Amino acid sequence: MDNKAIYKKTLTFSLRRFLWNVFAFIIIILVSSAGFFLADKAANNGLIGLAIGIIIGIIIVAIVSHFFSYIFKAGQIAMMTRAIADGKLPDDVYNEGKKIVKERFLTVAAYYAVTNVIKGIFNEIGKAITAVGNAIGGDTGSTIGSIISSAINVVVGYLCDCCLGWVFYRKDEKSTKATLEGGVLFFKNGKTLAKNLGRIFGLGTLSLLVVGGVFFGLFYLITLAFPEAFTALANEFTELAAEDGSMEFLTNPNDLQLIAAGIGGVIMWLIIHSTFVRPFILVGVLRNFIESGMKEKLTEKEFDELDNKSKKFAKLHQEVRTETK
Repeated sequence: MDNKAIYKKTLTFSLRRFLWNVFAFIIIILVSSAGFFLADKAANNGLIGLAIGIIIGIIIVAIVSHFFSYIFKAGQIAMMTRAIADGKLPDDVYNEGKKIVKERFLTVAAYYAVTNVIKGIFNEIGKAITAVGNAIGGDTGSTIGSIISSAINVVVGYLCDCCLGWVFYRKDEKSTKATLEGGVLFFKNGKTLAKNLGRIFGLGTLSLLVVGGVFFGLFYLITLAFPEAFTALANEFTELAAEDGSMEFLTNPNDLQLIAAGIGGVIMWLIIHSTFVRPFILVGVLRNFIESGMKEKLTEKEFDELDNKSKKFAKLHQEVRTETK
């Protein structure tokens, strides 16, 4: 199967993730809006109610997501991996993907334990690379370090997904050992994976401009339908600004509408990019990762070399060594 066919076949996971993310976004908007209006009517302090509502909404979404939405992402990666390795996929892709995830990770906690280790390993290595920019010193060095850090965080996300794909590919190996192998594979095939960087950042920027721009305009039109709410919110910021001189840029209702539209546009871009654009990019990156790993024979020396680059990797490596003795 080519990348396009794999993407289309596994699109069912993206659709489910999209519907859940939109639903979660709506929940946060409704809960935060309710908090604002209730606090504004009861205590004439809608700003505090808005903040409390946002926090409650995020907590509700986070709890629910923790227990079921991970299946969408993990199942899609599992099925992409199978398509790359076997060249075919079953008819019922969604249920098969869900089955594989539950077989590989018997509990939700086991899934998050492995993914957190993967993220920890690559984030540690990313920080070491970022230090190169910071070492230059001064404002220039700090700016370079920040740019490098942002770029690395994007790449790390894809590497984590690739490593998770390798854990699914190595279905007869313990997930901890497969995680270590994924880390080593990255460093052995860095040049091969680097050719995907243009696609990662190019499509990411394009989707931000197009998707973010469209939803910014849409949300701005929606804010125009609630002028009283933004006027009330602006009045509260005006009171705060009069007290300590801060947040003056939030005292204009029109500016608040633009800010709200901008936040909404970015959030919708994140949802659409992560559920539709990112999987499209990931198929190619994952194929390079899996196929390069299928050709490699990893040595213990290569595992030892990575011990020096990540404390988390070294700790996990030691645990695996202890288990095999």
